Amino acid sequence: MRIERHPAIGTAAVLLAMALVVLDAGITNVALPTISASLAVHPARAILVTSVYQLALLMGLLPAAHLAGRIGSRKLFVLGLCTFTVGSLLAAVAPTFAALVGARCLQGLGGAAILALGIPLLRAVLGRDRLGSAIGWNALNVAICAAAGPALGALIIAAADWRWLFLLNLPIGLVALAAAMALPGGSRKSAAVDLFSIFLHAASAALLFVALESLVAAPVLAALLAFAAAVSFAFLFGREVPKSAPLLPLDLMSNRPFRVAVGASILCFVAQCAGQVALPFYLQHNLHEHALGTGAVIACWPVGAAFTSRLATRLAERSKAGVLCAIGTLIHFGGLAAMALLQPGLVGLAFCAALCGGGFGLFQVPNNRILFFTAPEHRSEAAGGMQGTARLAGQTIGGVLVSLVFSWSPGIAAPIFAFTLAAAFALGSAMLSLRQLKGVRQGGAPCEA
Repeated sequence: MRIERHPAIGTAAVLLAMALVVLDAGITNVALPTISASLAVHPARAILVTSVYQLALLMGLLPAAHLAGRIGSRKLFVLGLCTFTVGSLLAAVAPTFAALVGARCLQGLGGAAILALGIPLLRAVLGRDRLGSAIGWNALNVAICAAAGPALGALIIAAADWRWLFLLNLPIGLVALAAAMALPGGSRKSAAVDLFSIFLHAASAALLFVALESLVAAPVLAALLAFAAAVSFAFLFGREVPKSAPLLPLDLMSNRPFRVAVGASILCFVAQCAGQVALPFYLQHNLHEHALGTGAVIACWPVGAAFTSRLATRLAERSKAGVLCAIGTLIHFGGLAAMALLQPGLVGLAFCAALCGGGFGLFQVPNNRILFFTAPEHRSEAAGGMQGTARLAGQTIGGVLVSLVFSWSPGIAAPIFAFTLAAAFALGSAMLSLRQLKGVRQGGAPCEA
């Protein structure tokens, strides 16, 4: 029997590859001080190890979806997995900081293909009828890896050289590559690859990302870069409007449920990132908590998300997606608001973090169902690219907002204000999700006309 006939192996390939990308972000963040000391670079420069990875993901998500329709989803997924694995090897043996940054960029580009094509490939392997369950399993997979990443990174750093953080990816990547042979090949389109649109998208993303990163330290430069990004995006928009399957998924964004789901996702990720970035500062600066207690509280967030992900999968089969999304983000809002208003101690913060994660998990599954069920099957890759772009946009905005809060309001009041701001975005996501009640029927599928 051929390997293509084993959908469980194809599913394992996608979940393993997704786990690689999520784990890599978590374990690398923990190692930044160690990498800074080992390669003799300033801690501020060491942040490039994570920011260039995020930038490469943002630049690569929509182009990966665009390319997949032209050369085949499995082929591009395998290419992305190979690129990520090779990038991991180059990062592990990097002799200089510049070489490490270059390897991380390569990892990000490979990771973009994995994130954009993961759920569309699950849809091809399992079929539309089992897509909802696949989205739930993927959400659980991501939540578990997000929870395990920092702890695993800390263990590796404690026991071995930081280079083992990247060497760990090699055996997992090779197993995932072998399993990826079970994925369906997928159909190709005859349309040519629009390299100029890919360039304009990459330029827009890079300019905007650097502008946001520079906003605190160099606001004038940030404004100039943002203007250049807007000009580049305007040219890109003009090229994409006439196309039937554009790189920018304008056709999907014209669908109201899809558009609302993207907006709600961005707002929810802003809230999540702002809350998660502010939480360790509150624990260490306001409560003077040690590293072990800080790590334990932070871990409650993804653990809460993992707990509700499977529950959300079951509920999404027989409940309105907009209601579930709104309930999830209201729970998320409640956890963040409690942090800001009650300013609890260690145990209370752990409960609030679990509440935030639980609400986030309850939101993610039905919202992702809306994104993929409202998109036509031949545009699944574009939906996957847009899902990842919404995630990264929200995370980037959330991180920048917290930076602004800490620069404008230094001291113990800053984390409290950041929690308040995060709660406002969570509430905005809930209000936007409630608009889905007019556009989505049960299970996350689009309403019939």
